[in-house]
Amino acid sequence: MSDLVTYTLRLGDDCLILSHRLAEWTTRAPELEEDVALANIALDLIGQARMLLTYAGSFDGRTEDDLAYLREERDFVNCQLVELENGDFAQTIARQLCFSTYQLALYGRLARSADETLAAVAAKGVKEAAYHRDHAEQWVLRLGDGTAESHRRMQAGLAAVWPYTHELFLADEVEHRLAGIAVDPSSLRGEWETFVDGVLAEATLERPVDDGWRPSGGRRGLHTEAMGFLLAEAQHLHRVHPGARW
Repeated sequence: MSDLVTYTLRLGDDCLILSHRLAEWTTRAPELEEDVALANIALDLIGQARMLLTYAGSFDGRTEDDLAYLREERDFVNCQLVELENGDFAQTIARQLCFSTYQLALYGRLARSADETLAAVAAKGVKEAAYHRDHAEQWVLRLGDGTAESHRRMQAGLAAVWPYTHELFLADEVEHRLAGIAVDPSSLRGEWETFVDGVLAEATLERPVDDGWRPSGGRRGLHTEAMGFLLAEAQHLHRVHPGARW
């Protein structure tokens, strides 16, 4: 598999898997308006995933459906953060703040990529990621600086997802060989920390303590226990009825 395909799959799998997680909140969000908001964010991400997976598949004749529904767990190269179970609403919001802040910074730079397709996807996606980040930010402020219970849950949600954020900024030989096309994720950390730390301070929340546990491996197909259950649900219909159209 070429470096460009691998890199494109990483971007697409992030979007695909997180869109599934957010869609799980449909009919279960704390208020009707939030049902709609999370569903719309999920739709934005699935739109990005479709463009990226279609591009990745164009190099070897696979379709977006082949890549979404017919790959095994070890073939997915999303970061582990996006596959984590939703937990309570505060944990979902914590994950969304962390990921959308990263994605906005990433797309801002990827829009200048030498690869025209990736640049076009990023140029469109940066507007969506800006909304996703703003939505998460407003909820973090509302929960963090709300009641004692909402503050406790928001702090706990951050603690649950925080160790997985370190993987977002790990660069490897793929990005290095694609200099000028890919974005070195390690270069995004400063921008990400500045924004997230600012939100946490305003929300009266503390940055979780880094105890040295930094799980990773998603970019190499190594996933958490949650990933297998997610794929079993996401791929079930297509595998039971291969080739079906509706």
